[in-house]
Amino acid sequence: MQLRQCGKSDLKLPVLGMGCWAYGGGEYWGAQQQSDVDAVVHCAVAHGCNFFDTAEAYNQGASEASLGRALKGIRREQVLIGTKISPSNTAPKKLVEHCDASLRRLQTDYIDLYMVHWPITGHSIRHFTTEQLSVPRVPDAFATLMRLQQAGKIRHLGVSNFGAAKLDEALATGAEIVINELPYSLLTRAIELEILPHCRAKGIGVLGYMSLMQGVLADIFPSLAEVPVWQRRTRHFDSRRTPECRHGLPGAEAETEAALQSVRGIAKRHSLTMPEIALKWAFAGDGVTSSLCGSRNVRELESNIKAASEPLVPGLREELNRATQPLLDTLGPSFDYYESPANDRTR
Repeated sequence: MQLRQCGKSDLKLPVLGMGCWAYGGGEYWGAQQQSDVDAVVHCAVAHGCNFFDTAEAYNQGASEASLGRALKGIRREQVLIGTKISPSNTAPKKLVEHCDASLRRLQTDYIDLYMVHWPITGHSIRHFTTEQLSVPRVPDAFATLMRLQQAGKIRHLGVSNFGAAKLDEALATGAEIVINELPYSLLTRAIELEILPHCRAKGIGVLGYMSLMQGVLADIFPSLAEVPVWQRRTRHFDSRRTPECRHGLPGAEAETEAALQSVRGIAKRHSLTMPEIALKWAFAGDGVTSSLCGSRNVRELESNIKAASEPLVPGLREELNRATQPLLDTLGPSFDYYESPANDRTR
């Protein structure tokens, strides 16, 4: 498995990272058998896919706990564990408590990559809790993270879903931020317009998530109408037909369907499946260190590993870019796909 350096840091991640949101089971992804998690984790490590991305918010901590159980019997130095602190928990005392809780659930003494899940703003915090909280000060939060780093509980610091201004605000605290976790797939290309070049210029790696657009690019749904409700809440979908959507917009279903049809045709001409070509495209992003993909079982994992084994043939990325450009144009530069651009939480 190819390894890539995170910007200017000494952290190296495999090009294919393991997304662990489904681990532990929950409302969003449904049930997930621990036996399947165990098998996937051990198979991934055996193939060099040794980076695992989770968060305290995933299934209310059950994802971290499930990953911790699955890693039993694997030498700690063989794996890289990434997890995320919710912005609502970044006040100094609470941040220390929540970091310790993640360490306990993961059954480890240290976290390789600890990320702030969304920018520390009132708007972002309201997504995580209904409590009336004072917004933590960014310098206090990152000073606490650096103290945890000095104590050996964290190896590297990162952020997730930070736009350029919020990233610069975090860097101004003096924290060495090695990565920004951002949505990136053929159907979610907005980061190409500003934040991806900004991260390259700052020497910060990018960890792409939603590489298969939560299954939409896995070619398992005959039409967008058959995508499960929880995965149908982005601006690709019409909020009038999906009340669970928060963005309140008519969406871009026609452009999304056209993009999928084009990608499917290109994949067929090159004797690839749609998920294979979508992952290969994501791995080839300029400035992308690693792309996350969830695997519910070993069969899915082996397919994803196959996609990572060989790069796109020359010229194919440009062809795929042309095929998905109308969708990018319609959705625009905002990469908070769950909110309208006016309510973007990344800024």
